Amino acid sequence: MKKWINELKDGERTYLLVLLHDVARGITNKGVPYLSLNMQDKTGTIEGKYWNIPQEDLNLFHPGMIIEIKGDVLSYKDQLQIKVFQARPATKEYDIRDFVKSAPLTKDDMKKKIEDALHHIQNEQIRSLCHIVYEEVEKDFYEYPAATKNHHDMVGGLAMHVYGMMNLASSICELYPLLDRDLLMAGVFLHDIGKLVELSGPIASEYTMEGKLLGHISIMHAKVSELAKSISMDKETEVLLRHMILSHHGLKEYGSPVQPMIPEAEVLYYIDNLDAKMHMLEKAMDKTEEGHFSTRIYAMDNRSFYKKKQTS
Repeated sequence: MKKWINELKDGERTYLLVLLHDVARGITNKGVPYLSLNMQDKTGTIEGKYWNIPQEDLNLFHPGMIIEIKGDVLSYKDQLQIKVFQARPATKEYDIRDFVKSAPLTKDDMKKKIEDALHHIQNEQIRSLCHIVYEEVEKDFYEYPAATKNHHDMVGGLAMHVYGMMNLASSICELYPLLDRDLLMAGVFLHDIGKLVELSGPIASEYTMEGKLLGHISIMHAKVSELAKSISMDKETEVLLRHMILSHHGLKEYGSPVQPMIPEAEVLYYIDNLDAKMHMLEKAMDKTEEGHFSTRIYAMDNRSFYKKKQTS
């Protein structure tokens, strides 16, 4: 019977249908080829080694393929992996949703919140630019992840990230009237849209040629500059929007060409960081037993986090 990755136990033999996220060829000390497989389903990910692979199968497997595997589950450096002794492309019918993590929020819920926020932007030029972008990217926007790993790395993850940030931005604007709500909401919506070019798609996502050479920040900065001119946006508003995108990673060592230099850009950086890190913590806590520490989270200074015991 098919099992899920999160149900696997050390020492058992298993049969699984999995999505192949990544594959790499290696050579043993004796010169024998093998494959390292990074596999996933909707419950998690696991690595596997296909040691005695037939020569004719070395080029058979590629990222994005659904495969059937048989193998033994074992623990290596406190992490489960599979010693694969048989693998082949899937021969049975399957539902792709069984193999990808998807946002826990429904598309309709996210769509309502995001469209409502864009509709209530008061500045006509900012609203117009956002609507042009939204109409162009709507389909992909609700399907793409926000990253290939670390945070919101799931189908619908990009929209979920924007949804969460819009809720944070709305509350913060209520607390601090200094902030220009229109500018901040536009920054929240626009800041990561370049990832629709930077990443290859919602399944087994990887960086595209444009993503590697340009990055999502410069991709969207160029797009906003182009659209601003097409609608004759006033210069200051254009520059402020471009600054929001360029500075949203906060520090130059984190990839921002410039640091935030307006209040809205500073807040955008903080809520982007907060929403991303809370998602990373949620993922880590889901896999951690009460009263224990999580595995180290590389993107959070390689720290482990303690999961407190629940009291009745």
